[in-house]
Order: sequence, then structure tokens, then C-alpha cells
Amino acid sequence: MRPVAAPFVATGPSGVAVRDRLKHLTPADAHVLALIGQHLGGLASADLQARCRDGHEHDADRWAARKRSLTGVSSSRWAGAITRASHDQWALARRNLDAHIRALEAGMAILGHRLAQPLGQPGAKHAPGGYRSRQEWFGKSRRLAMLRDRHTAAVKDWRDGRVRVVRGGRRLANTRHHLDQAGLTEAQWRQRWQAARRFLSADGETGKRYGNETIRVTPDGQVSIKLPVPLAHLANTAHGRYTLPGRVVFAHRGAGWRDRVEANLAVAYRIHYDPQRGRWYLTASWQQPQVQTIPLAAARAAGMVGVDMNADHLAAWLLDVHGNPVGDPRRFGYDLSGGADRRDAQIRHAITGLLHYAKRAGVTAIAVEDLDFTGEKSREKHGRRRRFRQLISGMPTGRLKARLVSMAAAVGLAVVAVDPAYTSKWGAEHWQQPMATPRRKPTRHDGAAIAIARRALGHRIRRRTPPPRDDQSDRCGHRSVQARPGVPGREGPRPGAPGSRTRCAPPDTAVKAGDQRAQHRSGHTAAHTQLMHSH
Repeated sequence: MRPVAAPFVATGPSGVAVRDRLKHLTPADAHVLALIGQHLGGLASADLQARCRDGHEHDADRWAARKRSLTGVSSSRWAGAITRASHDQWALARRNLDAHIRALEAGMAILGHRLAQPLGQPGAKHAPGGYRSRQEWFGKSRRLAMLRDRHTAAVKDWRDGRVRVVRGGRRLANTRHHLDQAGLTEAQWRQRWQAARRFLSADGETGKRYGNETIRVTPDGQVSIKLPVPLAHLANTAHGRYTLPGRVVFAHRGAGWRDRVEANLAVAYRIHYDPQRGRWYLTASWQQPQVQTIPLAAARAAGMVGVDMNADHLAAWLLDVHGNPVGDPRRFGYDLSGGADRRDAQIRHAITGLLHYAKRAGVTAIAVEDLDFTGEKSREKHGRRRRFRQLISGMPTGRLKARLVSMAAAVGLAVVAVDPAYTSKWGAEHWQQPMATPRRKPTRHDGAAIAIARRALGHRIRRRTPPPRDDQSDRCGHRSVQARPGVPGREGPRPGAPGSRTRCAPPDTAVKAGDQRAQHRSGHTAAHTQLMHSH
């Protein structure tokens, strides 16, 4: 059994992003926004190419040279935003390349292990066995050679500082060759491609008017943009600015945004176009002091709600401070089919219901598993279990955790992360059947929620099998609490000590210690009665 890590309180979010639609735009306004985005998008593409060409040789002098070359065709602030975006995109590509190399190494290790096993060799608990046939062995040997070639090329790119980046997205670029399958015409694809490659993002600056000189939004919602130098003739207000006719109103966190712009604190803005809806949007984002997490002891003071994340629902159960389940289990479902916006809305709806349930219960924290399926969904590890791999890949663990931490911090709840080791197994083994009633049929996911909350509260997950009901209150006390926490095997039934005192067990009791109900079966009761009369 691998060691179990200690639970910890997850840190709160360090940033905020809100969005609103740019309304009442005329065709001329939309044309100007498209021209600005295309002009700056072309500059961003050229700058990203220069940053990728520099590789490991990039330094502060080259960064300054790139910014000077962009300033003459845009502005100093637009140039700063473009160069920072290029540097961030290059760093993200490097992290993705590192993750790709580690995934290839894990796949090669599994393939090498299975190829070294004899054909038909059964697998162990933590190690897969050999392949079933010679044909499968040959196919996997070819795949191992392919992964080795990919690994060699990836390592060479890592050492040379080479990254492969597509502005607009590689998936959208590949869709150009499969328009019939995507259900798009060439004009529709071209519109999406141009919208994805536009650049209309401006970083904020504390101390400047309303926190941003490039894209300025007043407290009453008026939006104005500092035009690049080649497009300065399109300005409709003074100082080379283009003012949009509508007003933006941030329904979510609008008060916090207004406080920042009135205090001239930095706020970053991004304007983007949604070609499917035909609408323009403005996104405002800013950093905030990281939410201070409460101590773990304070999070445990009022009990906790354990949450088990699944592919289609969140299973939750309330536990008191002593680790006892209270009430009935709750389930908050979601459907992850459809587009990204619909999936995100489903997740937010389920988390909202969970947070309302936790607030009504009066707890201060929610317990979740610290899940990471990065190395668990490879085809090399699970082989033919395609449905299982799809199930793991479809679970949005990263998005769920990020959303839950952010939304819980907004309502004053802490999130305690626990080690996911054995929670599902022990929850189903020790809590699913004991918590069942004629009107309540818990699932193994409900048992896992109890196990998660007990681990977060500092209690053991496994429980000793209780004796029969007629013997639960003998003069020795309840047997399930007789063993001290440090006694080995306290989670299982303990044999009775043989002896000649009244109501003692026969010498062979230790043999039947694992069957607590044996004395109630046919044949056992008569022997037990004769033994009592003999004494």
C-alpha cells in the first residue's frame, strides 16, 4: 500500500476575469475593430516568429529590439503587449513540449515492459502482463519504434529551443482540410481563422487613467481604443482614439471592476469576435491578492462535505466533525456533451448547487480529491480498454478543481484536497452497504464521498466490521472501538481470547474470527448452547 499524502487547504484564485458584449455597434465600428485586429495580428505573428527563431539565445536586448521595431508601426504600449504575448506563448509551448516528452517516456516504459513478458503472461496488481498473441506483440513493437523516433525528435527540439506554434490553433488549421466533416464552407472557416488570429489585447498599468491607456473603459462603461499609427486617420475622438457607441455593463463582479478603474488600478482588456454568433465581446481581467486560506483545523471545526468527482455527476455527503455521515447523499449532475461553452455552463451549474448545499449545511470547507489523470489515460497502459480511457479523458478534473476553488472562495468556503488513494475502494467496501436503508440505496460514489471527507477530517477511512446486533453491547463494550488507533489490524474483526471464564469463546474461536455471524447459523447455535450448559 503506497503512502497517503496529508490533506491540505487549496489556495484561492489570484485573478479575476469578467466579460460583456459590445452592443449597438454599427457596421463601420465593426469594420474598424476588424482592421485594428488584423493589423496588430500580423505584427503579433511576425513577432512570434522572431521569438521562436531566437530560441535559447533570447535575452533582454533582443526583446528590446523587437519592441522598438513594433513601436513605429503601432505604439509603445501595443508593442509591449505584443512582445509579452509572444514570450508567454513560447513559454507555454515549451511546457507543452516537456509534457509531451514525459508522456512519450511513460508510454515507452510500459511498452518495453509488456514486450519483455512472455506471451499470455497475466498481469500483476500494479504491473501489466504480456500480450495475448504474436500479432499483437509485433504491432506493439512497431509502435514502440515509432514512439522512440518521436521521442528523439522531441528531445532534439527541446535541446535546440525549437517550438512549434500555430497562431489561431492547430486544430482549426487542420479543419481547413476537412471542411465536409466539420460542416463548414471555406468562407465560414476563413472567417473563424481570421477572428482567431486577430490581436486586440492591452495590458493594464497602475497609475494611468482608468488603469489602461490603450483600451480605456470609463466607470460608466464607455470604451475607447488608442489606434495604431497606420490607422490613426480612423479616429473619431481626440488624441487618435476611436470611441465605441455602446456601453459595457459587467453584471458579474461589476462593483469590484468599477472600484479598480476609479482608483486607476491596472485592468487588462481583450476584445474578440465570435463568428458563430456574430458578436463582439470585451473581457476585463485583473490580478488580486491571493485569498488567504484558513488553517486546516479551522476548516475541520464544523464538519465537511465530501465530494467525489465522476464523469457525469458530483456525489456529495455531509459529515459532522466526528466523521459521521449526516442526512442523505446528494448528487449534482452535468452533461459534458456539446461545445466548450455548454460544458463550462454545465460544470458551473453543478458547482453552484454543491456550494448552496454546503452553505445550508453550515460547514466551512469542502473536501475533494487531488486528481491528476495525466499518466492514466494512455493507450499503452490500458490497451483495449478504450471505453475506460475515454471515460478518464472525459472527466474535466483540472477545470472542475479550478472552477470549484474560484467559486468556493467567492462564497467564503475553503477547499481541502486529499490524496485519492483507495478512496473509491474503501468507500465502497466500508461505507456503501452499512449506510443503506430500505429507502436509501447509496452507490459506491456516495461511499467514496464519505471516505474523502473522513480523510480530510483526519479520521481513518476503513472501519472494523461490527459484531452481530445481539452482541454489540456486551459487558466489554462495543467491539469496533476496543482497539487503539495504533493496533495493527484494527479495521478487521478481532478473535476472542479463549479461557475458562463465563461467556468465553472456545479455543478454536480464532479460526472463525472472520465470520462474526457464524453463531446464528444452523448447527452453530446448538453447539454454543451445549458449551454454555457445560460451564
